[in-house]
Amino acid sequence: MKTMRPFTLTSLAALTALLLCAGTCTAEPAATLSDAVEPHAILSAMERVADWQLANPSTHAATDWTQGVGDTGMMALAGISGDRKYRDAMVKMGEDNSWKLGPYTYFADDQTVGQTYEELYMQLRQPKMLAALRAQFDFILANPHEGNLVHVPKADRWTWCDALFMAPPAWLRLHALTGDKRYLDFAVNNWWRTSDYLYDKDEHLFYRDNTFFDKREANGQKVFWSRGNGWVMAGLVRVLQYLPVDHPERARFERQFKDMATRLVGLQQADGLWHASLLDPASFPLKETSGSSLNAYAFAWGVNQGLLDRATFEPSVRKAWSALIASVQADGKLTHVQPIGHDPKSFDEGATEVYGVGGFLLAGSEIYRMAATSGVKPQIVVVANPANLQRIDEVVEVAFDAAAAPARSYAPVVMDAMTSRILDTQLFEGKLLFQVNLLPHETRRYLLLPAQQLAAVPPPDVKTAARFVPERLDDFAWENDRIAHRIYGPAILKDPKQTVSSGVDVWVKSVRYPIADKWYKARNYHVDHGEGLDNYDVGTTRGCGGISIVDGKTMYNSSVFKNWKLLASGPLRASFELSYDSWDAGKRKVSETRRITLDAGSNFSRVDSVFSSSKATPLQVGIGIAQRKGEGRLLQDESGAALSYWEPEMPPNGSIACAVLVPTEAWSGYGAGDGSYFAFGKAVPGKSFLYFLGAGWSKSGDFPTAESWEAYVRNFSLSLKFPLAVTVENGKRD
Repeated sequence: MKTMRPFTLTSLAALTALLLCAGTCTAEPAATLSDAVEPHAILSAMERVADWQLANPSTHAATDWTQGVGDTGMMALAGISGDRKYRDAMVKMGEDNSWKLGPYTYFADDQTVGQTYEELYMQLRQPKMLAALRAQFDFILANPHEGNLVHVPKADRWTWCDALFMAPPAWLRLHALTGDKRYLDFAVNNWWRTSDYLYDKDEHLFYRDNTFFDKREANGQKVFWSRGNGWVMAGLVRVLQYLPVDHPERARFERQFKDMATRLVGLQQADGLWHASLLDPASFPLKETSGSSLNAYAFAWGVNQGLLDRATFEPSVRKAWSALIASVQADGKLTHVQPIGHDPKSFDEGATEVYGVGGFLLAGSEIYRMAATSGVKPQIVVVANPANLQRIDEVVEVAFDAAAAPARSYAPVVMDAMTSRILDTQLFEGKLLFQVNLLPHETRRYLLLPAQQLAAVPPPDVKTAARFVPERLDDFAWENDRIAHRIYGPAILKDPKQTVSSGVDVWVKSVRYPIADKWYKARNYHVDHGEGLDNYDVGTTRGCGGISIVDGKTMYNSSVFKNWKLLASGPLRASFELSYDSWDAGKRKVSETRRITLDAGSNFSRVDSVFSSSKATPLQVGIGIAQRKGEGRLLQDESGAALSYWEPEMPPNGSIACAVLVPTEAWSGYGAGDGSYFAFGKAVPGKSFLYFLGAGWSKSGDFPTAESWEAYVRNFSLSLKFPLAVTVENGKRD
């Protein structure tokens, strides 16, 4: 393996400073520059600054834009840090805010905090995180404020350039989460309305607002503020992160980004920063870190994306980071942040603000990636969605030969190529697993990096679990962040009070974290205490996805499983095998080995069953769903070979839904008997018979109606027909 070239600053930054000065100024002494910029140093600096901010909270209102910007930086840090406390702090912030935006409905500043709510929702999928935000954005769409921007109150429209950081990224993230194109269109249209109003196409810079159109600096130049243009540059980054790559306006956004970057790189000062006034820096000699952080963030992101020329912009990034680090005190306080409303010509050099910290952390996250990929060529994993449906938290697989990669020198880490967030992964049977979210026909890229390139790996969210439960009659239980199940084991045969069944039980849940161990320990899971409950009656039915062998009109069921084998228990996939002793299936003896696999983010478990039979002829297999008394809703979708049943409501516990899918090549029809509905399929002894079983709950927040559940079942069926395309582009491990 090649030795990684250190991302050093001592000589390069000093040389860069001299080149930028072109002999007309004196570069800062090298002693004031960082000794080196490598992942550990960058992350350490970011955590020190974040820790100081957490220990010294801002007094601004919790939903104020200042806090919202700080929150975006905390989320960027949480995406690369090995310490969960930064994300935990953001979750607490959301809880304290009841997940609400600021007080003014149309005010861009009051929408800033929504970016963090959305990014938390992307990871944790708690519906409450989006509810108020989406309701407010829907109200704005239903009651739009149209017309030009002249003489419009700031709280009414995006009439000042800072707004382009505050609001559009929140609208783009909501589009990515929901697939609702209205949010995308609103953001794009209003961005260009503001740009047409405030962007100087000759200077490639933004006026702060219309009050600056006719103002001039002491040197006669137009007035363009560093931080204002930094807001726009960072806003462009955060829009482009979630603007579909095939969107007709993407090229226009990228052009504005490049034009502004080209103008701004030439305005960077010898000290590595951008002074408050871009075109008259001599009149504003004070160091200013907030606008400089935003520019550094945008430049680093542009280099990482290949949008900006590395030879031109990487030295600028390094120089800026060195100056920013020099503005961090030993205790982690970031200084030289121009306060709100203060004269940019004279403010306390020790001044700090939470929005300055946010910009610093954003910059650090992209500079961290720049350092982590220095000297290596990451593999690029391209995931494409060929279907006209949204893929939410879908697990993808990349072939990975762990045996060929020495443990000390290589471990797989997946980084989102657009946002630089490190994703949760799992190695399973020669494959690297991670989750993706894709809009219809969208393609996204991910970087595969050696873990040794990074300073830390964020702890994963464990979203799946499976285990043998000897303390409860040898159950075998499995669950993920959506649903839970169990199958009964050998000990139940010894208890005459228990109904013996090989049916599949359902535990419904309204939380995204594992609950099985907690419920088993409490032994009080038949009542909903705020997390869900077990109120699904299997009895002698097939439950939700149990198997019967059908001979004529008679159903033959196995007893409980005899042996088990755990294959994986998270964080993204749970998998195990159960074996069933032979049983009488009419005119033959049958035994079964069943592998069940449940991925995070899915309500469906995959079941691969291999039957042994005393006869070689195919078996008729029935996959059952328990029938209930009352008004339920049965769906038999022959186009997708799906059978779905929405049970009658059971107040106060809502309705449980169950569905089974048999791939069309094996599917052979529907029927009913022995208290269950059935989807039938043909199984060849000795070969895998594949089907899927899934369940949902009306009180989970995911499926409030039968129609919403059936739409989910149809989309899942389509996802099987149109699997994600996963390719690995040229790239190698050095």
